[in-house]
Parts: sequence; C-alpha cells; structure tokens
Amino acid sequence: MKTGNAGSGWIKPSGGWAAVIAIALAAGFSGRGVADEPVIDSTAEIREAATAYAKAFNTSDYVSLADQWAERALLVEGGLELEGRAEIMASLRSWREQHPAASMEIEVGLVDLVAEPLARVEGILRFTPKPGAQPVISRFSSLRVREGKVWRLVESIVVPEHAAALEDLAWLVGTWNAETTRAEDGSKTTVETIYEKPLGPYCLVGRSRIRPPAGEVIEALEVIHADRSTGAVRCWVFDSTGARGEGTIESDGTTFFKTMVGTPADRVPGMVARWTQVISPTGDGRCTLHSIERSIDNQPLPDGEPLHFRKIR
Repeated sequence: MKTGNAGSGWIKPSGGWAAVIAIALAAGFSGRGVADEPVIDSTAEIREAATAYAKAFNTSDYVSLADQWAERALLVEGGLELEGRAEIMASLRSWREQHPAASMEIEVGLVDLVAEPLARVEGILRFTPKPGAQPVISRFSSLRVREGKVWRLVESIVVPEHAAALEDLAWLVGTWNAETTRAEDGSKTTVETIYEKPLGPYCLVGRSRIRPPAGEVIEALEVIHADRSTGAVRCWVFDSTGARGEGTIESDGTTFFKTMVGTPADRVPGMVARWTQVISPTGDGRCTLHSIERSIDNQPLPDGEPLHFRKIR
C-alpha cells in the first residue's frame, strides 16, 4: 500500500536527514516567533497536514496529494524505494486505481520539531481495502519540512505490520494452471500451482507441478514470509531437481517483482543462478509470469517464455 506519509523511527535514518537539517539551520530558522508576528503552532499544522493527506487519498484528490510531497522526496515501503514527487505520485495513483474502494486513516503519535522548519513525525496508518474489511496496519516515520506555508514530506518510511505485509499477495491463494507450447515442435509444458495460507496471515506456501514435454515431473515448494522488523516480503524456493533459490518480492502497485538468487540443478557445486520473475495480475483470475534477467555465474541467459496462468479455483 503506497501511503506516502510514513515509516518507522526504529529504522536507521538515511543520509538525507543531515542534509535537510543543515539546509534548515543555514537558512536561519529558529522556531521562535518574531515580536510583530503571531506564534505558529507547528505541531498543530503538521497534524492537520496528516489529516489532509488522508482526505486527499480517500477522495483521489491527486493535486492536493502531490502538494504534500517535496519535489525530491523519498518514499521507502518495505523493500521498495521511490525517489521524487513524480515517481511517488505515479505509484500512489496506480495503487489507488487498483483499490478504488480503499480508505486510509492516519494516527499521528510523535511530532518532534528537530530544527524549525524540520519535523520528524511518527504514527500508524490504517488501510481498509473495502468497506467492512479488516484494516491493514502499518507504522510510519516521516520527515516534513515547511516550504512557505506548507509542511511537505521530504522522507517517509512505511513498515507494514508483520501479518499485513502479505495482504497485497492474498489474491494468489487458490489453484492456478498454465500451459506453454513450443513454436519449434508444438510440444507442451503444463504448470499447476496451489497457494495456501497454512499458518494464517503470516505465511504463504506454494506447491507447483511442472510437466515438461519429456522427462520427469518437477515438483517445487515455495515459502513466502514477511520480515517481522522491516515488513519486507521474502521467499524461498526448492524443487525436486535439487535447485533452490531465495529472494525478495516487491511491488510498484500493480506488478510484482520476485528477485532471486540460488543454486541451479545439475550444475557444478558453487555455481550461482540469478533471475527475476515479473508477475502481472489482471484482476480477472488471470496473471502472467515472465522470468527475465537470467544468468548463471554472471553469464546471461535468454528470457524465459511468459507463462499465462488462469485461476481455476
């Protein structure tokens, strides 16, 4: 869920903090009111900005939402980093269009005026995917800087709660089938994959059976789990040929990217395989899986043939 308002104060701050603080101090901001000017309640303004952010998101007011972000802002959510207002807004808009009935609530906790006009803000985000659904909770920590009369976000880090981190992959649960046909000889390969949540919301387990045109059926086991401290989604894959791999799953709001590294089957011990699976759901019980950027010991391999899956139950 690309919220853009937050992160976690227990994550090591990026180098951008020092730069922003230095700029604020160099500009001569002191946080004290001048005798002939009213004293500004910055804490109240920041809380109002968070409320306005949630309202803009819930009403799909992208102009107001964009105005909350500094031009060179950074958004980190799980393992995904988005840099710049344009990239952040493209992700927010994409996610919002995929979840038109979703709503957001922001509960601001700590507001720490680090050095006027810079403030660190921590709190909780609650996403409700659709009316009546269970809210998805994330923790956040943000840096806001005053630009004119607006407290804009310059850095924001969002950490989904442990169970909530897998919510964006809940659509995988069920049985999927795919079939490919080689153009050279018309031979077919079929794949059946079943995803379950055997441990409740904390883990996804996938079991696949791959039937090549010739040779033995290959069986594979996949475990997808969210890191408790960061919310990053990690996965491990093992198959009946002895191959194994591990990696992370990230999303840009519509497409999922599974970046893997591991040991290929029937290879000399010590060889390293790398690949990325691009998973594109269409929302109608279908999705496409395409293996790209494949290599063994840094020797490039051609991209795999796209697999077009259909959910059968």
